[in-house]
Amino acid sequence: MSPLRIGVLGAGMIATGGGGVLPNLDPIRHKAEVVAIADVVPDLARTVAETFGIPHAFTNLGAMLDGVELDAVVNLTPIPVHGATCAEILAAGKHLATEKPLATSMEDADRICELAAEHELTVVCAPFNMLYPDRAEARRLVREGAIGKVAFARVRSSHGGPASGAWPADPTWFYQKGSGPLFDMGVYGIHEITGILGPAKRVVAFAGITEPTRTVRGGPFQGKTIDVTADDNVLMLLDFGESTFAVVDGTFNVNAARGPKLEIYGREGTINLSGRPFGGDGPPLEIFRLDAVGGLRGWIAPDMPDGDAPMRRLVGLHRAVLVDHLADCVATGTRPLLNLEHARHVLEIMLKADEAARTGQAQELTTTFSLPT
Repeated sequence: MSPLRIGVLGAGMIATGGGGVLPNLDPIRHKAEVVAIADVVPDLARTVAETFGIPHAFTNLGAMLDGVELDAVVNLTPIPVHGATCAEILAAGKHLATEKPLATSMEDADRICELAAEHELTVVCAPFNMLYPDRAEARRLVREGAIGKVAFARVRSSHGGPASGAWPADPTWFYQKGSGPLFDMGVYGIHEITGILGPAKRVVAFAGITEPTRTVRGGPFQGKTIDVTADDNVLMLLDFGESTFAVVDGTFNVNAARGPKLEIYGREGTINLSGRPFGGDGPPLEIFRLDAVGGLRGWIAPDMPDGDAPMRRLVGLHRAVLVDHLADCVATGTRPLLNLEHARHVLEIMLKADEAARTGQAQELTTTFSLPT
């Protein structure tokens, strides 16, 4: 089949950085070809188009949708405008790959779902962690009862925030209402634990601002003072029903950590995901079994399906993984693993976590999802 004709919306770091979409497309040029880019900063759109050999540059989404033949759009805009731009892309009849979160309101998320169904379009949504072999293996082990009845899980989903390092752009907007670490980082942990355990039923949360200002510690904006208006410290407790719980953080306050990325505790054992290759020590996945060998308990590091090759490939693609997954799903008619319903469920958890933190009351969740096996 001919490569998918892609338009990229947003020419910032997620598009152009070392781990971004555009620098990492070479291995999948046979699947997807970027034919246009749009950004509200005209000079930036033109410069990126010249740098990456993109034929067309536009100053807004509407002009790109009207000005060139596209099969799909990759939405790399800032968090607050995801909902409106995703809806506009789908209304134009284009397949969609979007950065996280899907939107910032359930009304926008519902509209996106309606448009995708109405136009029979494929949508894939970041984050892409459930494509990683260790997350998929953890899901399989849980579903097959390898650690017995799951009691609870702990998920680390935070870092120190973009102001804590040498962020190459102005990090102010990360700390403003409409953004914040819950949407920026908490989304990863919620995506992972719901991907492994399934849909949650309730959420309780605490949230607040640890300090009213942040000072940028490095990079071109070093020394800049940022007024913090979004909660920068969020801790959530998810209830999956049948006395299965998970604790997930979403903060800009984890400057360093030695513990695993994710641990799941069952009545017959434990699953540990170290977080490698992005951090953490030890194998990517370990499982502790009370009866590991002949009645002996102990830790086992199982081989990943197909060895290390799938993880190396995913890590090599960086954020171009979204384009790769979209192209495969469109070409084969396969339902995405990074599907719209899961992204909508994750968004509801984040919004209800905010409400729970404000009201001090547990919030019931109404959305659900399933993942293809």
